[in-house]
Amino acid sequence: MLLLLVTTYLLQQGQSKLTALFSKEHLGYAKITHPFHPFHGQSFQILKTKNISGIETISLKHQKRGSFAVPREWTDQAAPSLSISLEGSTHILEPYCLLEMTELILNLKKKES
Repeated sequence: MLLLLVTTYLLQQGQSKLTALFSKEHLGYAKITHPFHPFHGQSFQILKTKNISGIETISLKHQKRGSFAVPREWTDQAAPSLSISLEGSTHILEPYCLLEMTELILNLKKKES
């Protein structure tokens, strides 16, 4: 009931959405993937996400140290990149890979004819 009253009030004031988290809202967990971060390899509960100076940032909960923020790109929650690695080293969209793929296709076409 209180949520309905708050939402109605905000809509009347011209604000279209609530931005605060509710205590029961769970955003999941994020694992730190940045190789030089002191918590590399550890997972933490996500408290909230926000945009700071154009960088999407995640606030995480540490059991002993409280909350801390990291760029989303430093976690397993990062958006997939166009240069996805194959076997950890080769990027599919790099020019030399595209040239090798072109040569492979041309060789396959020659074998078919």
